[in-house]
Amino acid sequence: MATKPFVTSDWLKEHLTAPDIVVLDASWYLPAQGRDAEAEYRAAHIPGAIRFDIDAVSDETSSLPHMLPRPEVFSSRMRALGIGDGAHIIVYDGLGLFSAPRAWWMLRTFGARDVEILEGGLPAWIAAGYPTEDGEALPRQRRHFSARLDHGSVADASDVARALDRNGAQVVDARSGPRFRGEEAEPRPGVRPGHMPGARNVHYAALQANGRLKDEASLRAAFAEAGVDLDRPVITTCGSGVTAAIISLALEMLGRPSRALYDGSWADWGSDTSRPVATGPV
Repeated sequence: MATKPFVTSDWLKEHLTAPDIVVLDASWYLPAQGRDAEAEYRAAHIPGAIRFDIDAVSDETSSLPHMLPRPEVFSSRMRALGIGDGAHIIVYDGLGLFSAPRAWWMLRTFGARDVEILEGGLPAWIAAGYPTEDGEALPRQRRHFSARLDHGSVADASDVARALDRNGAQVVDARSGPRFRGEEAEPRPGVRPGHMPGARNVHYAALQANGRLKDEASLRAAFAEAGVDLDRPVITTCGSGVTAAIISLALEMLGRPSRALYDGSWADWGSDTSRPVATGPV
């Protein structure tokens, strides 16, 4: 694989107290999963890990969930968490590989250069026999974070529409097959079932096993089965911009970085009645 933006539990245990290391618990769960990320963090997290809530670090003026905030807002939130320029940031989540890629993408999109994901997440850390702590870890002293938004990493509905109309970048949707095909109602009120006409479907679960990304051959096979050409650019999407980052991560691993992630994703497109919707298989 071309790049591997992961560290192992063994590596993190060895480097946990290094002055440049900042560990972030970026756990986030779907309502249907019935889990409370905040409560779980307070019950057990990697020693010193700071809570990174993707809903709290978002555009609070938007009606859409966890949209990227303005750069100055992101800078302020990072300073409050004790994350400064030059930090070596390690993110993880409580499922192994679910919401951590969203945090990884957010940080990189705002200019953080040294961001990695804990392979296997908190479950792998615990399985390795390493300790956890409860309560809330206090951030280090406030540090300056220079947020520089990479506009090319973020797509909106107009970008997606142009890509589909002009047969430009491929649009790859991480939602489940039944949701993509419109066979299940969407969990958010007012959002139509179905998908963008011309989009491809690679369910994020097809890219992982046991809380980790699958091997290179399996990743390539999943994209090929969905009709995704890895030699062409890709815009990733999902329900609300979280699991789309798992596709972005898989493409990064294969040396085929995605062109952008559609931040509003289906919560945006599916609620806009001016946008076309298709149902059934591609």
